[in-house]
Amino acid sequence: MQNWREGDFKAMEEFLFELRNAGSKFSLERIEALCAALGEPQKKFRSVHVAGTNGKGSCCAMIDAILRAAGLKTGMFTSPHLVYLGERIQIGRTPISKKNLMSCAARVRAVCDDIFKGAARADYPSFFEFMTAVAFLHFAGENVGAAVVEVGLGGRLDSTNIITPEVSVITSIGLDHTEYLGNTIAEIAAEKAGIIKPGVPVVAGFLPDEAMRVVEQTAARKGAELLKAADYFTAENLPKTSLEGGFQRRNAAVASLCAKALRRKGGAFKNIGDEEIARGLQSAQWAARWQKIQLANGATLILDASHNEEGARALEENLASLAAAGVRPAIAVGVLGESRARPILEVVAKYAREIFLLVPNQPRATGFETLERLLKTSAPVRRASVEELFGGGVCRFAKAGETIVSTGSIYLAGEVLSALGGSRPD
Repeated sequence: MQNWREGDFKAMEEFLFELRNAGSKFSLERIEALCAALGEPQKKFRSVHVAGTNGKGSCCAMIDAILRAAGLKTGMFTSPHLVYLGERIQIGRTPISKKNLMSCAARVRAVCDDIFKGAARADYPSFFEFMTAVAFLHFAGENVGAAVVEVGLGGRLDSTNIITPEVSVITSIGLDHTEYLGNTIAEIAAEKAGIIKPGVPVVAGFLPDEAMRVVEQTAARKGAELLKAADYFTAENLPKTSLEGGFQRRNAAVASLCAKALRRKGGAFKNIGDEEIARGLQSAQWAARWQKIQLANGATLILDASHNEEGARALEENLASLAAAGVRPAIAVGVLGESRARPILEVVAKYAREIFLLVPNQPRATGFETLERLLKTSAPVRRASVEELFGGGVCRFAKAGETIVSTGSIYLAGEVLSALGGSRPD
């Protein structure tokens, strides 16, 4: 791994993405050693810890907005980024600057090179572990009132799981990342329930019964109060939010319940009233989650990131709403992995007037041949590139007044946003 010179952001990115190419590592040993050497930055700010198969990022954005509405200075750590690497680490919803990112990364690297000196590559921190340490260091240095921290993958062995939060949150549980987390709902639930800490309240979203039983057992064993969204909200009284889609109102219920659990703690959270919760939910912003963008030629792009079986159900809910309004969109779709592609394509086939197949610029992206084999539809289908569809802020295949939906991988969403802006994602 090459050293980078001060101010050389590209060299820093190359170093970080070389770590990324080395793959994921599921253990708390490296991040614990790293943060201990950094002075335990994760212990210098309050936090909320958010796990789940889907809805994590949206819930983080909502909780962050509520905390800001209550007057707190907030940090937020999420993944992946869409366009700029620093999107992962935000203060008051402003991404960390390149200067601050380089400064924190240089400090983390110096510590890594010291305590992991001579270690085999497999024992050096992963990209996500490195970025987690950078985030914690930045939040501590900025004296945030509270940081909303999203789990990267699973929970129990995720590098974010060295924090002791004020509240733990589990948004949803479905079959995804089975190669890492287990092949059943119960096994995956056990991994995500690994974020539950002794005596720390945990908020659970609308989970399958099998998953909820695991969460209930884990919470009971650790003496953690369990607050279930289904005990407080029904389809009729779900909170309203600025983020579109019925699934976002379910996420809003989880965020609202988390905020009320924080309020009960008093202190820094005493100003989280019902008005602040409502205002936060109505002001929350989160890109690529059924995000409507007006294109230069008058067409409407809906940018979505439904990328697994559970996400496919939310996608169908939203596409059905369009159909009920008489809108039959063109749909551009690109997915990472055949098992994820199958349920997404089944939904796309039901609602698209025309389908554009895309291959995200990622090693795990599903190729054209596989997409075509899985897709059963009578709608016109064509292969395309992101630049062809969205370069220059227009879509030549959707006229003024028409709608095109881009869905699938969140990495694809980043490529689309970059193409619209005439740039390339980090």
